[in-house]
Amino acid sequence: MSDTSLAEAIAQVPLTFSDWKPLRHLEDPLHKDLSAVTRIGDCLFLACDETASVERLQHLDDGSFGHHQHFALDALVDLPAGADGEMDIEGLCADEGFLWIVGSHSRKRSKPKRDENDRSEALQNMEEIEREPNRYFLGRIPLVEEAPGIFTPTRSDGERQSAWLKLGKKRSALERWLSEDPHLGPFLNIPSKENGFDVEGLAVKGDRVWLGLRGPVLRGHAVVLDLELTQKGQDRLKARRIDGERRYRKHLLDTRGLGIRDMQFAGDDLLLLVGPTMSLEGPAFVLRWRGAAHDDSSGVIAPERIETVAELPYQLHVDHPEGLELWPEAGDGSLLIIYDAPAPERTDPDTFTVRADVICPRQAEDGRS
Repeated sequence: MSDTSLAEAIAQVPLTFSDWKPLRHLEDPLHKDLSAVTRIGDCLFLACDETASVERLQHLDDGSFGHHQHFALDALVDLPAGADGEMDIEGLCADEGFLWIVGSHSRKRSKPKRDENDRSEALQNMEEIEREPNRYFLGRIPLVEEAPGIFTPTRSDGERQSAWLKLGKKRSALERWLSEDPHLGPFLNIPSKENGFDVEGLAVKGDRVWLGLRGPVLRGHAVVLDLELTQKGQDRLKARRIDGERRYRKHLLDTRGLGIRDMQFAGDDLLLLVGPTMSLEGPAFVLRWRGAAHDDSSGVIAPERIETVAELPYQLHVDHPEGLELWPEAGDGSLLIIYDAPAPERTDPDTFTVRADVICPRQAEDGRS
């Protein structure tokens, strides 16, 4: 992946949020903890991985996004742990009038307390591995166009209803389907920061849903799950059997050990934001999987169908790329990139504003050596 020039930002887009302090359980302001983004009309929908909500920003005359509105998801879907349970939302996608949402489906290990004087107690604290049931959400919510270009999520809009895969406090539908998978089954109970199962990318075309995994990474290959979902009953989605007895296709892509952080279709090609897995830090790239929409069987994707279109600038401990979205107004092929742990120079703490980058991968391609 080193044959691609760094993709410098050709513009920045300010994203301004309301005061985050009413969400008192958050450790960081919303603008410092973004994990997913999608655009529809004049709206950006974003998520913070510590909440059970989505945030809507509207396009303003100066090119920035503001007029923040917070939507608590427990009013729109049924969550097994309620409004206070962390969903760890890692993927958003607007498609055909629905807002699709996916949680990480991951487990987590307790961190040792930094001020812990008793080393044995710190070690014991790390024995606990948590399964938070809200994290296993995969579903869609109808969007209503309340004004030209302005979309609002709602639980019901006539025949269109919120619907999701079956959840459970012990095991979700997706966990059940994957439990016997020879590649992924062994990783379901491993915490995400230890190369365990961790969904971070989401892309949708009609009833077909692609899930990109940050982990596990298998012999340098990232995994994309590919499902076809149909609505069963008022609020239930179910996956068809599409690969023998399996309810999913499984695609492996050589990412040189990097995990998937987000995904976005550009025509029939799938753009993948890839970066370090586990708790590592390092460079991130945008890859293109050519013709992904037409792959109808499981397997390892031929390397010649995967190309690097951009290498993103890298800073230690800050500016971790978490989401990408097409940004055609900046030119053909341009992308918006949002960051977790944004560098101080891209934030304004007084106005709860963070600046996302706009990059043009085509410029990076032209600069290959």
